[in-house]
Amino acid sequence: MRDYWDTQAPTFDDEADHGLRDLDVREAWRDLLLPLLPRVPATVADLGCGTGSLSVLLAEAGYDVRGVDLSARMVEAAIAKAAAAGVAVELQQADAADPPFQAGSCDVVLARHVVWALPEPDAAMGRWVDLLRPSGHLILVEGSWSTGAGLTAAACEALVLRHRTSATVRQLREPLLWGGPVDDERYLLVSPD
Repeated sequence: MRDYWDTQAPTFDDEADHGLRDLDVREAWRDLLLPLLPRVPATVADLGCGTGSLSVLLAEAGYDVRGVDLSARMVEAAIAKAAAAGVAVELQQADAADPPFQAGSCDVVLARHVVWALPEPDAAMGRWVDLLRPSGHLILVEGSWSTGAGLTAAACEALVLRHRTSATVRQLREPLLWGGPVDDERYLLVSPD
């Protein structure tokens, strides 16, 4: 798995929603995420951060961001991206399923397009929830893609509800988030308790 994501790193940001290079796409993600977060300088764990696009976006808004990714090349790209943006983000190579953070140390656990790829999502979800402070938020962006990969919103919600008391799902069909129209299921799941 690590080798696969290492090979994806050089072109990962070519997808509009990965690199957030287009200012309109970037603004759409900012508009989606910032209203869901507690006040700055809350601590956000960006698990499976990839090349760090969301980590940098949130650090620019004043959040204390910690990002982890299994791929060393993704982390290298994220470090370079944070440096170019002039923001401090704690980035390290680690398994998103078992991040190296203390229990109760995060206000937000954020993961985008990660849950579907985990070998043991239930165990990972338990660990992620454990990272949260009592008023912490779990924010997931996932999908069930036309390629056959992914996780349906219903399955993701059921997974989260095994560990949390509430979860709200919002379908993300807005083309601006993805750099164009989508014909598959993409969604945001927020668990605020």
